[in-house]
Order: sequence, then structure tokens, then C-alpha cells
Amino acid sequence: MKLLNPSPSLSQQQQQFTFQASSPSQLPLQPMEEDDEQCSQIVHVALGKSLVKASNLLQWAFTHFRNTKICIVHVYQPSSTIPTPLGKLPASKANPVMVSAFRREEREQTRNLLDKYLSYCRAAKVKASIIMTEADQVQKGIVDLVMRHHIRKLVIGAVPENCMKVKRNYCKANYTANNAPPFCEIWFIYKRKHIWTRDASEIPTSLSSCAQPDIEKEIIETEAISLSKSSSCRSCFSSQNSAGGSLDIDSEVMGERINSQLTETQREADAATNEASAGLLKCKRLEIEAMEAIKKVNMFESSHARELKLGKEVEDTLRATVKEQQKIMYESEQIANELQRTMRNIALLDSRAQEANRRRGEAADELSLIQASISILWHERQQIRRQKMEALQWLERWKSRGQVGEAYCNGVIGIPEELPELAEFSPSDLQNATCNFSESFKICQGGYGCIYKGEMLGRTVAIKKFHPCNVQGPAEFHQEVQVLGSLQHPHLLTLLGVCPEAWSIVYEYLPNGTLHDYLFRKGNNSPLTWNIRTQVIAEIASALCFLHSSKPETIIHGDLKPEAILLDSSLSCKICDFGFCRLVTEESLYRPSFHLSTEPKGALTYTDPEFQRTGILTPKSDIFSFGLIILQLLTGRTPVGLASIARNAVSCGKFSSILDFSAGEWPSDVATRLVELGLQCCQNNSRDRPDLTPTLVRELDQLHRSEERPVPPFFLCPILQEIMHDPQVAADGFTYEGDAIREWLENGHDTSPMTNLKLTHLLLTPNHMLRLLIQDWLCKS
Repeated sequence: MKLLNPSPSLSQQQQQFTFQASSPSQLPLQPMEEDDEQCSQIVHVALGKSLVKASNLLQWAFTHFRNTKICIVHVYQPSSTIPTPLGKLPASKANPVMVSAFRREEREQTRNLLDKYLSYCRAAKVKASIIMTEADQVQKGIVDLVMRHHIRKLVIGAVPENCMKVKRNYCKANYTANNAPPFCEIWFIYKRKHIWTRDASEIPTSLSSCAQPDIEKEIIETEAISLSKSSSCRSCFSSQNSAGGSLDIDSEVMGERINSQLTETQREADAATNEASAGLLKCKRLEIEAMEAIKKVNMFESSHARELKLGKEVEDTLRATVKEQQKIMYESEQIANELQRTMRNIALLDSRAQEANRRRGEAADELSLIQASISILWHERQQIRRQKMEALQWLERWKSRGQVGEAYCNGVIGIPEELPELAEFSPSDLQNATCNFSESFKICQGGYGCIYKGEMLGRTVAIKKFHPCNVQGPAEFHQEVQVLGSLQHPHLLTLLGVCPEAWSIVYEYLPNGTLHDYLFRKGNNSPLTWNIRTQVIAEIASALCFLHSSKPETIIHGDLKPEAILLDSSLSCKICDFGFCRLVTEESLYRPSFHLSTEPKGALTYTDPEFQRTGILTPKSDIFSFGLIILQLLTGRTPVGLASIARNAVSCGKFSSILDFSAGEWPSDVATRLVELGLQCCQNNSRDRPDLTPTLVRELDQLHRSEERPVPPFFLCPILQEIMHDPQVAADGFTYEGDAIREWLENGHDTSPMTNLKLTHLLLTPNHMLRLLIQDWLCKS
């Protein structure tokens, strides 16, 4: 007799997977089967998504089952809703692509969570593995794992009946206790405390079914042995009777003993036959159950075909729903854009109102300052009157020496024997200061000559030495000495002395190099912040306004560029390289022949295009160069084609994409005003360029002095006290940062973080309006 022992096979969706703790991140997982004896020695621990609860269960298992292998049981429950820009939608109604992407993200999070559990076991030096399945309900998934893997020992979290916690965990534990197979012994744990134990009442059915073949085999063998003994005894008895019939008393006793043995053997054979019949009935019963299972499979296949048909109908309905949803999303996006524009206009009006209030306060402060300064002006006026008298006396003495004549009026400027307020040095003084003009003291070299660093007059100075062979060198030398010696401005380079014999001038040394070095990060210079760049623009405008408003001649620099702008130790700028500047009277300002002696030899990129066409050099030529410098400070780019690039970006509304963010987050009002001014200064027609007036200089000076806007208190998360990026509204009506309130709820809290009152539900609602306000505020800040 052959005993049937069918072993059920698992479908691909129901198949369980196990992996060892030595390689927690190697997925996909491979199935691993364990026999019943190994299952009885392994302690299975059911863990969910909460790290706190999982650590409590694992710690209890490590303490009460020492030197025992731990197997983590986890049920992955797919979310029934999918987050979309319109909120959460049921998975059956969402876009399949979005559902697939969200499922991949969920499974990745589940794998990361299991990695943490295995890391926790490795830290405790406990050998561990994982069994994971996917189910719509966690409690049913746990019971299914217990039945399929013959789990004998299970540790699961539970909540006491008298605890006012969420009843979900209690239902899960209660369901497992009522529906788990009786051969599984279950320990229920709450916060590392043992609540109660459900003892095992029988062995798994697989063990009893596996023992049946051996029992039946033993019965069959016993029956065969009994029959053989009976036949042998009977044959012996018949042979003795046929031998002659002379049996004595001993033979009769032996015959009775043999008869009793035969009777006993017959009884045992009958018992074995009964047991074999019972086994046969059991096999027939199993065959009947198998037939019923086949019928159920056929019914399942027919229902599956019907489900496929219904699935096609659902897909058609879903496509229509998706089209309608896309239409709704488009309309919602249009409404959101309109709302965003409205909020931006409201914020703009608010900022303008605040700016008006600030300017009114500044005007009041300036008025009080003017009133306080009136008393000082009278004393200064007296001092100026006295200095003017001394200057007139000095001028009379100077004219009496015959150094100023018709040559000065014709533009041929000579070097007087004594320069007012300037020191005159000998060539040996310059050689001593620069170690005979050593190459190690050279700062830079150009077409006009070289600049050296030296030590004289008890300070560090810069010495500019012109090439003697340069034809225009003497004229440039006289020009720069005459201009720098007569100008005093905080943002113009200060001339300290001259050496006519060596065609050299001595002026103050600025340690931080040129603006060009900082813009293009030469010498490992750190980038200038937007505040310092705005300050530099204001200082350049102040210096140019001073030069263009000089009397009786207007002074034009003619070669303004970042290389001609030096920075001192406090990153304040001073303009240098006046070798190309010109003294222009109003009569000769627009004379075409003026270009014959005024063509600048600097970088053509910064040269006024109108000057290149007409040969007429005007103050608007410096303004064109100033506009290019403004755009360079805003973008950090080279000047070639920069005006066209900036103009195209502004017309497309994408100027922020070309801003140099190494300077920090540019304030929108500051960047907008500067790019507007830079583009006006770079107009090809000089008549379209603005004039540098004191009013414009004051406006530029105020740009880098603006204060930061305070953060509105309702932009801050009540838990983290930081600006929210994902605002979520809880059941208590307060808005929190999404990660902060989720962590609060996952840690077992069911009360409000603000009022400590019990929440009516644990659902969160995105606050889209507040998120738009925060994003708009951050862009403007």
C-alpha cells in the first residue's frame, strides 16, 4: 500500500523569501526552505514600520532567547492611495505610470527599513534572517507566513486591553492569536514587557503526515511475519500427525502452545488489517479532497477569465477618467498660476509700501541731520574762505614764476620744477625702493610700461614706470601727473610723488589687486558677495560723477575696465590708469577731429561703439564701459556679447538664470534695478544712455544698505521652528512640517503637539496656499 502525501506548491505572488544578515542589501531575495526541526529552533519576530516598536521587540527577543537564531517576519502592505499634485487618489484611479513609480519607491523604503533591522541585529551580535511577503492586510499576511513556514515560535507586538492606544495593533495581535495554527507558540509583547503567551497545542500536520508511511510500512511487515509464522507452524503440525500418530504429552503441550501463538498472531494480523483499512480510507478521502481542489482550480480559471474581461472594461473606464483628470489638472494649474500672480502682486505692493515707509523715515533722519549740520556749515564756510585766500596767494606766486603760459592753453602740459602737494623723487630713490626694479617686485606690465611694488615714505607704494622709447609715453606721463595731482576723491587713486628723470610716478598701493582678479578668481580670491558688488558699483558711479562734473574742463577717463579698478583692504574701490584720460571743454566736446589724439589704447571690448564709429569721445563713453562692468558684476561673465545676452534673458523673463550665484542669493529688487541700469548704459546710441547724477549715485548707494526682510512667524514649523518646505495641516488645525508631524505620529503620539489634546484622526492635509506663499517669499528674499 502506497501512502499519498501531496505537498502544496506556492504561486509566484505568494512565495516567501529569506535572506541572511551577512548581506542585507543584496536583493532580489532567494527562497530558502527549512525543515521542521530548524523551524522549532528559530524564534520569529513580527516587525512593522515603526523603528521604536521594532527595537523593543528585538531587544526582548535578544534577552529571553539567548544564543538563538532570529528570523524577522515582515508583511509589506501596498498603500491604497497614491500621492499626486491634486492630493491623494485611490491606486485604482491613478495613472499606472505613477502607481508603478510609487510602488518602486515603497519597496525601496521597505528594503531600507529591513536593512536597519538587520543592522540592529548585527550590532547585538545575533544571527538573523528575514521572511517577507506582500498582503493587503498585515494580520492575514502574518498568519499565512506562520502556516506556510510552520513557524513554531513567534514574538509579536500587542497593546493591553486597558490601554487607550490605537486599536489597530490590538486587532492585529487578536487576529493572529485567534487564527494562527495551534502548533505555533506566540508571545505578545508591549514596550519590552511580556503581556501573555498563547501556548502550542499540537505538532504541525506536516510532521504527522510524514510519519504515516513508516507506521503503515511497519504494519505491513508485521502482518507478513505473522502469516509466515502461522503457515510454518501449521505445516509442522501436519507433518507430525502424518508421521505415525505416536505423540506424547510433550507434543500435546507444544501443540497447545503453538495454537495459542497462532491465535495471538491472528489477532495481531487482524489489528494490522484494520489499521491498513483505515489508511486506505484516509487515502481515498485525500483523493476526494484533491478532486474538489481541481474543481476549485477550474472555477478559479473561469473566474479569472471573467476578471480579465472586467479588467478590460475597467481600463477603458480608467482611460476616460485619466483624460478627465488631466483636464481638471490643467484647469487647476491655470488657477494656481493666476493665484500665484495675484499673490506676487500683493507682495509687491506690500514691499513698495514698506519701501515708502522706510524712505519717509530716512527723509526724517536726513532732515534732522541737516538741521544738526547747519551750525557746523558756518564754521566750515569760514575755513573754506580762509583756504581760498591761501590758494589765491599761491596761484599768484606760481604765475609770477612764468610756468603757466600759452603752452598750457594749447594743451601742451609741462612738468614744473615744483609740483604742489607732491613729493619729487630721484631715480636712486626708486631703485632703492624696488631693488633696482627687480622682477620680483613687478606687479604687472602693459603697453605703457611696468608697475612695481616698493617701500618708501615709511609705507608700501606702487611705482608706475613708463617706457622711454614709447613715443606717447611722455605725453601720457604729463597727462596722468597733471590729472591725478589735481584730483582728490575717496574713490580715485591718490598720487604721492613723481620722478621726471625716470618717467615714473608714485601712488598709493592697494593690497587686494584689481576687480578683474576677483571676478575671474585669480590668485585664489574668494568671490565677492552681492552686497560688496553693489557697493563697488555705487563707488564707481560716485567717482565718474565727480570726473564728469569737474570744471572748467570735463574729465573723461577713456579706458574704464575692471583692470583699472583697484580694491583696498576693506574691498572699497579706487579708479586708476588715467594715462588715457582727457580734459575736454564744452566747445571741443563734439568736435570730430578730437579723436586724432584721444583714441584709447585699452581693451576694445569696453570701448564705446559710437566712439569707434564717429571718433568722438564724450562722458557717455565712460558710461558705456560702466554699464558693461555692472553686467559683469551681476553675471560673473566675460564682456564679449554680454549686453546682448543680458537683454535677451530679460526679455524672456529668465535673467535670474545668468546671475552669478557665487555672490549669494541676489535680492530681486537689487538685481532688477542694476540690470536695468546696466542695459541703459550699454545702449549703442549715446543719447539713450543716462547721465550720472548725484541722485542716481545716492540711489545706488542705498541698494547695498537694504536690510533683510524678517521671516513671517506663520512660515515657521511649531515643532522645528524652521521655514516649512512641505506644510501639512493636522487634525488640530495647526500646520507643521510634513516630516516633523509624521515622525510625531509614528512614535505613537495621538495628541496635538500644540494643545496636547487627543486628535480626532491621524490624517494630514497638504497646505498648498502656504507653500506657494513661502516659495514666493524665498524668491524675493
